[in-house]
Amino acid sequence: MEFVDETPEGEVQDGPVKPGAIRIILADSQAIYRVGIRKIFALEDDLRVVAQADSLENLRAAIERYPTDVVLLEGSLVVGATNAIPDLLRLAPDVKLIVQAVGADESQTVELYRRGVRGIISRSISPDLLVRCVRRIAAGETWIDNQSVNWVIDAYRSQAAALVSPRTQPRLSPKEMAIITCITQGKRNKEIAFQLGTTEQVIKNYLRKIYDKLGVSDRLELALYCLHNKIIQTDADEESVAKKVVAR
Repeated sequence: MEFVDETPEGEVQDGPVKPGAIRIILADSQAIYRVGIRKIFALEDDLRVVAQADSLENLRAAIERYPTDVVLLEGSLVVGATNAIPDLLRLAPDVKLIVQAVGADESQTVELYRRGVRGIISRSISPDLLVRCVRRIAAGETWIDNQSVNWVIDAYRSQAAALVSPRTQPRLSPKEMAIITCITQGKRNKEIAFQLGTTEQVIKNYLRKIYDKLGVSDRLELALYCLHNKIIQTDADEESVAKKVVAR
């Protein structure tokens, strides 16, 4: 494992993390790929690679040692490791996980999003799109393409249809309902905060409580859950709402 703020001799290699910078761990079995990604992020003032790992075991150690906002994770490191994603999120619940996949696979894509991954990207993604993805996900959004949206919707419908005893609907406050409505309209935290006359941090705190109440993990699942269970009233269908929620 390599911690990039230290050389083998213990000398400081990079400067300190700037206040507000997005702290990133690169987890990839290929050193040359980690070097290339790090060079891309080094050009951005608000992105800082704090550690690199070449295995799942070393990634766990890095997450425990370094405060981190985003982990950029090679997909092959978690293939076959069913509990790898939940285990990482138990170690650091606020960390956002981005998986780099070689190709699109429906069942794997749905499973990764269900387990808490915030974004799935191609190994051949362009540098500017990669930077944009990291910033969006660090801000609490989900990064997902149209094909994956449809896969997730289909899987959610099948799961909901198979439920024999639906969950008891929890009580939601007027402010929580207002936030949910804004989410289904595709509004971001900053826009919601402005509309409700509060701060982004307050909105983030409310969203965590809403996720816990409804048993969902992100904005997309929240929107689908609320539409399916008729928690909010809207004429829009699931696909159009889902695309608004993840619009980039």
